Amino acid sequence: MQSLTLAEARAFLRVPDTSEDAVLTLLIDAAEARIAAAAGLALSPASPAPLRLAVLTLVAHAYEHRDAGEPSLALVEPWLTPYRKARL
Repeated sequence: MQSLTLAEARAFLRVPDTSEDAVLTLLIDAAEARIAAAAGLALSPASPAPLRLAVLTLVAHAYEHRDAGEPSLALVEPWLTPYRKARL
């Protein structure tokens, strides 16, 4: 289950129609996988707002900079830090 709906991503990106839905769905899935792995948590619609915003930020960056490669987690590190498990 995705933590974000396609409608939420469309609204955040100001995409007015469904023409980009396939790309947005792919970007949501990829961003959620990265955030879930980085935080060590499964994401859902009930996930904390900072994690959901981190997903939206990665989606927006990837959408706007399609030729720039994979977005860095540094973009969302402040939102991830409280949810990371300490490792020694």
